[in-house]
Amino acid sequence: MSITIESKIHFSNGRDGRKRLQNGPKARPAAPSPVPRIARLVALAIHFEELIRREIVRDYSDLARLGGVSQPRMTQIMNLLNLPPWRQEELLFLEGTTKGRDRITERDVRKETQTSLWKPLA
Repeated sequence: MSITIESKIHFSNGRDGRKRLQNGPKARPAAPSPVPRIARLVALAIHFEELIRREIVRDYSDLARLGGVSQPRMTQIMNLLNLPPWRQEELLFLEGTTKGRDRITERDVRKETQTSLWKPLA
C-alpha cells in the first residue's frame, strides 16, 4: 500500500542566502501602479497639509511619527508643496508607465523645490 500526497510548493531565498522550501504556490508580483510615485507623493503632501490645517495633527513631527518615517523624510515630502501650483498639477496628472521606471523621479523634483519656479505677477 502506498500513499501519495500532492502539494504546491515553491522555493524562496532566506535571510542567510539559502533556499527555503515554502508551502503553497508562489505569490504573484504586484502589478505596477498606473499612478507615478511622484504623483502619489504630491497628493499625500496636499492631504497632510490639510490634516495640519484642520488641526487633526499638530505638526510634521506628528505626521512622521504616525506614518512611521523620519522627520527629514516627512520634510522632503512636504517640501513638494513649495512647488508652484501649476507644477503640482502637472505632477498630479502625469501619465503612468507600465514598463520600467517612472519618467520623473522624486529626486529630480526635489531639486526643483530648492529653486524658485514662481513667476512674478507683473
